[in-house]
Amino acid sequence: MVIGLKVYLDIVFILNYCFDFILLFFVSYILKRRVKIKRIILGALIGSISIFFLFIKLSSISLFLLKILISILMTITTFGYKDLNYFKSNFIYLYIISILLGGILYFLEITFSYKNSGILFFNNGLSINFIILILTAPILTYLYLKEMKNYKNTYSLIHKIEITLDKKIYTYNAYLDTGNKLKDPYKNRPIILIYDNKVNFNYENSILVPYKTLENEGLIKCKKIDYIKIDNKVINIKVLVGLSNKKFGIEGINCILPNIIKEEFV
Repeated sequence: MVIGLKVYLDIVFILNYCFDFILLFFVSYILKRRVKIKRIILGALIGSISIFFLFIKLSSISLFLLKILISILMTITTFGYKDLNYFKSNFIYLYIISILLGGILYFLEITFSYKNSGILFFNNGLSINFIILILTAPILTYLYLKEMKNYKNTYSLIHKIEITLDKKIYTYNAYLDTGNKLKDPYKNRPIILIYDNKVNFNYENSILVPYKTLENEGLIKCKKIDYIKIDNKVINIKVLVGLSNKKFGIEGINCILPNIIKEEFV
């Protein structure tokens, strides 16, 4: 006896798109990425392409590699590519959240769709998904705990900053460096460091502030800030902004806040 099976492609596409949109939205929210909604929409559309693989005869390995490729395209389309660490964090969190949400869906499915007796669930034979879950659970748990610890130690110190300088508004992802006590020696003003190729200070109209680290020493070109907001809160202290010649060591960060500013918004 042949049983017909109807597949409503439009419904499957919409459900898959909604799931991908939620994934990308949560990654953006958790990692505090400043991503426009249209980029999340485009990334979700790219992710939804994977449903068409169901209608192509592919080996398990080929299907797996294609899904990895789609995930990479989703990540880069939505968040861009700044460096390897930035991409890696976005990619890992995409899969961590996907696993968590997928686990919830799996739980609902076995709760409402499978026959059960006590705590045992029956499905025709031992599902390959169950075997994969048992084998990968220790690895996934380790990655999850490692990333959560990294989030606690790093991302909790990330803030959105808005600077008005020479009547132009700049927004950055800023890291609160509790060890940064850099101030100008003239009026004792704290200095916010930024790395931005679009901003350039001339020596003629800059405040030159000397600095010294373990590696080198020199002068930082600084300017007065007209207006500053951190996490949408106005900061009412006099601050200078200085240009950094090198990228900062934390992925996705292009601004370093001095420790004294913490008292204004924490």
